[in-house]
Amino acid sequence: MRDVPDNIRVPILLIAIVVCGAVLSLARDIAAPMTLAVVTGVIFAPIMDLFKKLGIKEGYGAFLILLATVLALVALIFALEPIFRRIMEAVPSIKLELRGLIFDMQQTFRNIEDMNEEMTEALGAASDVAKDSSSDGEDSPAAKLPSATDAVFLAPLILGKALIFAGTFYFFLVTRLEVYGSLAKRIGSAGETTSIRRRFHTAEYLVSRYFVTITIINFALGFALMAYLTAIGLPLPIVWGLAAALLNFVLYVGPGVMMLGLLLSGLINYDGFMVVAPLVGYLTLNMAEAQFVTPSLVSKHVSLNPLLVFAVLVFGLWFWGPIGGIVAIPVLVIVLALANETRPAPVQATPSATQAE
Repeated sequence: MRDVPDNIRVPILLIAIVVCGAVLSLARDIAAPMTLAVVTGVIFAPIMDLFKKLGIKEGYGAFLILLATVLALVALIFALEPIFRRIMEAVPSIKLELRGLIFDMQQTFRNIEDMNEEMTEALGAASDVAKDSSSDGEDSPAAKLPSATDAVFLAPLILGKALIFAGTFYFFLVTRLEVYGSLAKRIGSAGETTSIRRRFHTAEYLVSRYFVTITIINFALGFALMAYLTAIGLPLPIVWGLAAALLNFVLYVGPGVMMLGLLLSGLINYDGFMVVAPLVGYLTLNMAEAQFVTPSLVSKHVSLNPLLVFAVLVFGLWFWGPIGGIVAIPVLVIVLALANETRPAPVQATPSATQAE
């Protein structure tokens, strides 16, 4: 790219971006878990540097991190299982509650319509109006829940993505310094190799600090929600707090899922105004976290334009779904760090980075 004339460099770059985007979209079943694995590897890179200082070989260190990650995911699945089981068991009662709410709303609208007709007749402007009979919603087919057969067919796809993630995660941790060195040689000139390699390590630092900060904030949010739900007597407050902490990693989508879940839980466990109590409490805590806590803490490590963050997140969700929403912000931080568009704290070169140079 250095030898390409300036007048055609930008068109070639745009064509390359479009082609790469098309390829990544077509290969999403492979590219998405691999990208998630690389981002996760960047987050755990400081731990690899710590293992290096302790004299633990890269292969053993990467295996320990991979094993800990797998065990954490398994524990998470078992922790969230009670919520999904209770929701599945309560599907009939949820349908009845929703049907009752819809019926009440229909009655309210009918009363308003009747009042409007009476006022029209009283004013002497009544006319023949065709009334469309609306169905009560009982004949509409209910959303089909996934069956055991669907789960059997989906299992190989999920297992394949999990294996792709595990393999990419392990080998990236083992060979990341070689990868950085190879990319640095191809991106810049001979005199820029050291600078570009340093930017890679700055990106590691920024993403790791961002993830640690967000993790602390999210689990503080989960703890606060757990205390609130315990106070109002909602079942499984610990599991709801854990779900809030984990889903908050996926901006906008995660809180939306939590809002829906807490609304359904309120319909199942409460009557009257208490139905919305779990939802209102979560909204209050989430707004305080999003408006005050996160901006004040994250801006100390990474300075990002909110519009850029929102646009990248929306694109990631559209491009790769939930995985795209998870990796969108870390990838943005990495790209901006390589382009020197972030405001990082000073980073000292790690011993492994010095050896690689």
